Parts: sequence; structure tokens; C-alpha cells
Amino acid sequence: MKLVKNIEENQKNSDKISEAQAEEAFKTILKWIGEDPNREGLRSTPKRLVKAFKEYFNGYSKDPNAILSKTFNDIQGYDDMVVEKNITIHSHCEHHMAPITGVAHVAYIPTKKIVGLSKLARVVEVFSKRLQTQERLTMQIANTLMEALDAKGVAVSIDAIHQCMTMRGVKKEQATTITNYYLGKFKEDLSFQNRYLRFISK
Repeated sequence: MKLVKNIEENQKNSDKISEAQAEEAFKTILKWIGEDPNREGLRSTPKRLVKAFKEYFNGYSKDPNAILSKTFNDIQGYDDMVVEKNITIHSHCEHHMAPITGVAHVAYIPTKKIVGLSKLARVVEVFSKRLQTQERLTMQIANTLMEALDAKGVAVSIDAIHQCMTMRGVKKEQATTITNYYLGKFKEDLSFQNRYLRFISK
């Protein structure tokens, strides 16, 4: 359970920094950009930023395996794919801490157990609420579902806009990024992969 240990270690490290210290850090940044953190409109901004960052990055305090721990074994022989598409994603890139927004599509082929549909979306959210690259985010979701559900196969696709590209740097406002990751039958059998791609493109 390396993932759980990493989460616990990150939580311990974050506990060493108080909210007051984080607020002071935001005040420093406000001064650095040329603002006065003591003016009326900004006086409460550091406190609001701390609250917002807690929400943006609450995935560090959650274990996706715990979310997937409750499963159902009465699948009555169902052996085809389960597809959940258009799961909204709000994340932040680890290079510029700029927002990443888009959708994820997730599919798995059960072996002996299934999971509640909301749990698939929750796993996507846990990994999204961390500093990410889209490639790693796609793989983390897939690997976690494959292992936790002992699935015959897993497919994950993400289609997202990166504001580090649209608002800065090359400033290509229409650019989107698509990543796919396949495990098990989805990787070994193109008929499963092709059906999945048709489902998510409708």
C-alpha cells in the first residue's frame, strides 16, 4: 500500500505548515506581484486562498482504494464492459499550478465484482485534486481501478484544456489534450478497445 503511505506522509508534512503560515506566504506573493495585501479588497484574500487551496488539493488526504473497498459480488454472470463517460475534471498542472479542466471516460470489465457507479467518479476526483500531469492522472486512475477491482480490463481517456497553454506561453486557446490508457483486455483485444472508443464518442 505504497499509495496510502505516500498520502499519510504528505499529510504529516502539510501538518507542519499552519494555516497562518500559508496565509503569510500568500501575502508575500501579493506583495511580489505589486499589490498591497492590507488594502480593503485584499485583506481577507490570503485566508480565502487557504480555504480554496484546501478544496483544490483535497485529493492528498483521500485514499482511492478506500473508496473502492465496498464492492458487490452478485453480478449474475455479467462479463461485458461498464462504461462511465463525461466525468468532469478540475485539476491543476504541477508545472505552473494552472487549472486543467475537461472530462474523463472510464470503463472496466468485471471479473467477479462490480463497484457503485459514483465510486468511479470519486476515484477520478481524488487523483484530479492533486498537482498533476494529464498522462500520470490517466494512468493512476486506470491502475487503481485495475488493482482494486481485480478487473479483466480497464480503459481511461481524458480530454482536457490546460490553462498553462491557453493563458500563458504559446496561448493557443483552442488546444485540447487527449490521453488514453488501456490495461488487460482493452490492451490485448482491439475489439474491446474499438467498442469502448465508439461508446465514448457518441
